[in-house]
Amino acid sequence: MIETVIGALLPIVVTLVLGFVAGWHHDFDAKQATILNRMVMLYALPLSLFAGMVGMDRSQILAQGPLALSILVGMAATYGIVYLLCRYIFHRDTMTAALEALAISGPAVPFVGVTVLGHLFGTQSAVPISVASLVMNLIQVPLTLMLLSYGMARNSAAATGGAATTAIGGTTGPASQGIGGHILHALKEPVVWAPLLALVLIVMNIRFPAEIADSLNLLGRATGGVALFASGIVLFSRRVSVSLAVVLAVAARNLVIPGVMLAGLMLLGAAPDLTRESVLTLAIPTASIAVILAVQYQTAEQEMASILFFSTILSVFTMGMFIWLTN
Repeated sequence: MIETVIGALLPIVVTLVLGFVAGWHHDFDAKQATILNRMVMLYALPLSLFAGMVGMDRSQILAQGPLALSILVGMAATYGIVYLLCRYIFHRDTMTAALEALAISGPAVPFVGVTVLGHLFGTQSAVPISVASLVMNLIQVPLTLMLLSYGMARNSAAATGGAATTAIGGTTGPASQGIGGHILHALKEPVVWAPLLALVLIVMNIRFPAEIADSLNLLGRATGGVALFASGIVLFSRRVSVSLAVVLAVAARNLVIPGVMLAGLMLLGAAPDLTRESVLTLAIPTASIAVILAVQYQTAEQEMASILFFSTILSVFTMGMFIWLTN
């Protein structure tokens, strides 16, 4: 058991520390970390997901319906619940509530999952990684962008006394764009359409040449290491602090959400494999996209960086606990 925990989680710690040291040594800065993450999202991760899925049999993919449903419900429902709690119970503003919902409900499955789930489940990990990536890119991120745009437009309107649009990074993002426009934009991203294309090929029983799939994996295997290294740089570049909001967010991300998933699936009498994959997928620490958007929209930057830092560091212990509980 201890060998399993160490084998799955030690690479996270080592790679994050290396990224942190690289930032401390001024070899890389936060802007360069964003470029590394862009390479992962546009090339390495889509290739990894595509190559991992096309190598699976159609019956194997179709049998993963319950797993996909549990991850979808666990991530999408949690986002809505957390946003409502932050907005109307804790009275956070729209933009901060959206970022907190993303940080708490969005595990870094596209990045950390490649390392941890790949070690635990082998090629079968492509399914939970793909599902979690689709939920994040088709539901969570578009919703967050819409709420951020809406919140910034309201702030601008309040400051100027009239309607306004938001200009982020030189582009105009009106709040009226709505979720449909953001979902359409998300569908154009390789990390979204690559696993969808692989799923279509599998359902149509079209065999993809194994030699080509292996060639795609050459860059795909860099996903976990590069993403974690970039996260280490981001952690160094942002000052972290401890507050009640950070403590509650980290506890919810690392303990409450996977704990509720574990209890729910046990009550439903789910198969051990389904329970293990679902719980460990949702036990992964928060994704760095929350920090990236916080910096882009200049909202709750220190809070998001602190959540990312403590969630990632403490995940070594919390994920180890859930690996032990689900074994």
